[in-house]
Amino acid sequence: MEEVYTVCKGFLDPLFIVFVLLLISLVLFFINCKKRNGALILLLSIVLIYGASIAPVANHLCYYLEKDYINNPTAGGKNVDTIVVLGCGTKDINALKNTFNTGIESLRLLHAVVIYNKTGAKYFVCSGKGNDKISQAEVMARLAEKLGVPKEKIKMEPNSKNTAQNAIEINKMFANKNVNIGLVTSAFHMKRSEREFKKYFTNVVPLPAHYLYSSPGGNVVIRYMPQSEELYKTSLALKEIAGQLWYSVKSLMR
Repeated sequence: MEEVYTVCKGFLDPLFIVFVLLLISLVLFFINCKKRNGALILLLSIVLIYGASIAPVANHLCYYLEKDYINNPTAGGKNVDTIVVLGCGTKDINALKNTFNTGIESLRLLHAVVIYNKTGAKYFVCSGKGNDKISQAEVMARLAEKLGVPKEKIKMEPNSKNTAQNAIEINKMFANKNVNIGLVTSAFHMKRSEREFKKYFTNVVPLPAHYLYSSPGGNVVIRYMPQSEELYKTSLALKEIAGQLWYSVKSLMR
């Protein structure tokens, strides 16, 4: 019965409902319309939505981005003396008169605090500007202090708007380029981040905060049903792949 319940919940996913409606529209289109060009576009849209929103495709893209940190995990950053955690968005809630970390940013920050507690690093650096009333750096610093990181250990870098700027601004903060940096960001974002930071610092230890990839498991039916969660993972992966390509093009243009 649990398996039936799991599949039924999958049926209620808004994306699955949209997918079914598109399929019905395609069938009606072929039945009632003599012009097939519109039907072909609709068919391609359905194929794209289906492929982008099933677990095997999303997982494959995520593994492509994260495999280096899955197959070659770090030792936990035992020797780092500076922790740098990269922001990933904040959100204002005006009714509460407050700015909060997003889910991904919270995972990065929490992982950075765990590493700090293990290492007793000299500095805990929060990096990122964001688009809200308060910078990502300030929101992360506020949470880090609540979680026990001493205020005097926390440094804020509130000016950077992207990964390349993260590295540039952190570079300005440290005259010693041999400082042992424990770089904390999401595993899917780590390769690009590590590459940028290594332009300025000799010792950069990647410390992935979380992974989008997961070993295949669970209900087989659900894995091949279009689901919003999988579409979200595909979207993050494709944006990161685009970011890597763009940074590669920029480096060739210099």
